[in-house]
Amino acid sequence: MIKQILNRIPRKTHKSTENRDGGNSNSSSNASTSSRGNSDVANSRSGSSNPTSGHGQNLQSASNTGLTQGTNKLDNAPNSKLNGNPAISNAYEALPSFKDVPNSEKQNLFIKKLNLCCVVFDFTDPTKTLKEKEVKRQTLVELVDYVSSANGKFSENVMQEIVKMVSINIFRRLTPQPRDNKILETFDGEEEEPSMDPAWPHLQLVYEFLLRFVASPETDAKLAKRYIDHTFILRWLDLFDSEDPREREYLKFVLHRMYGKFMVHRPFIRKAINNIFFRFIFETEKHNGIAELLEILGSIINGFALPLKEEHKLFLVRALIPLHKPKCIPMYHQQLSYCITQFVEKDCKLADTVIRGLLKYWPITNSSKEVMFLSELEEVLEATQPPEFQRCMVPLFRQISHCLSSSHFQVAERALFLWNNDHIENLIKQNRKVILPIILPALERNTKSHWNQAVRSLTLNVRKIFSDSDPQLFEECLSKFQQDESRKEETNSKREAVWKRLEEVAANRSMGTTAPG
Repeated sequence: MIKQILNRIPRKTHKSTENRDGGNSNSSSNASTSSRGNSDVANSRSGSSNPTSGHGQNLQSASNTGLTQGTNKLDNAPNSKLNGNPAISNAYEALPSFKDVPNSEKQNLFIKKLNLCCVVFDFTDPTKTLKEKEVKRQTLVELVDYVSSANGKFSENVMQEIVKMVSINIFRRLTPQPRDNKILETFDGEEEEPSMDPAWPHLQLVYEFLLRFVASPETDAKLAKRYIDHTFILRWLDLFDSEDPREREYLKFVLHRMYGKFMVHRPFIRKAINNIFFRFIFETEKHNGIAELLEILGSIINGFALPLKEEHKLFLVRALIPLHKPKCIPMYHQQLSYCITQFVEKDCKLADTVIRGLLKYWPITNSSKEVMFLSELEEVLEATQPPEFQRCMVPLFRQISHCLSSSHFQVAERALFLWNNDHIENLIKQNRKVILPIILPALERNTKSHWNQAVRSLTLNVRKIFSDSDPQLFEECLSKFQQDESRKEETNSKREAVWKRLEEVAANRSMGTTAPG
């Protein structure tokens, strides 16, 4: 009989952040374009599920009038994980709606609802605990509505309970799907169908709840920073490696709000992101959230005050520029290029540093990566002023000359497109005496022997720009090129003649040794 009584008591688990099974999904190349509106959450909210479009929209009202109260039974097991335990299942019942209690009781009810949502469900079996999962979903919807419409400052006790509930629900060990390096090199997130976390109907509402809490004017940053502390931020950043693009999108928006709300945490957040980049560049070359982190940084860099601090310049040199090295750069190149360009627009003197950094990591055998580098180079050059351009133009146009001669037509074509930009064309014209001798050989060879008609046509246009802007210089360079070509032909003819003579001597000796004595 004692056993029967004990079995009815809710059991409290030791770990509040147990690992949620079945939470894997494939990564996406650009999470900012991924959709967060899905059928799992559509029934729970009247507005869009997109966090960017919903800061002022209330979620669907989730009143549960007439449902029995089961608060006291759950107070002893706030951190439990429901896996079909009948004792907990019987106790897990909806609480009354906020509109059904007087204002003086709303804060206590809010805390009770937070405790109710501290139970984590197993979504690997969709047939288990359906009623309890729906109760929790409806409760989370009510919590989001309550935070959105709050008209009084949140107390310290409430903040502590909020952070506890959020931590229990979202902080868990990520178990990514195995993927070897070869797949990573050719991985295109847009072509792959990411598998989504089955617990997303609850996870999304928890993220939305925290987003509204951090953004709320009723949240006192001085109090909240005690609970949203460095440990919380580090665990939050760890979640960026999630393979679910919807989760990474929410992580991005909430972290950006945290950065704006808690000024005291800003240096720590930047340093922690810096460390993630170092680990990615120099150790693993595997991370799902680099694009989202760079998107946040793009906004942060845009707000940097001038003159730039030395810390920010070091971040550019030590972290952002080396991010061009990993083979999976297509997954985040758009965001990286934006961050780099922001630095050059903030401080034009950094253009030389950036361009030389690009040349250092310039791809040799990867043509698609080379096209990306050329696109980024154009954006950087557009923000480059003449003094900085002159410092790096010699090594830069040696590399562009190689691109012009590329047998891959997209590389050659993209390099020739640089002359379509008026600012870059003016920079080149101002320094044509240095640049033309470097690239003319590539232009002349393209006009005579490149296999692609479009490349030949573009080359003739660029050639005409130089000949029209300075005919005398063009003729001098063309004459020098022709003389160099003649000397090369003479050298090749002499070399061939020497080899032919050696072959004849070798043949005569061979005949002499084989003749009968």
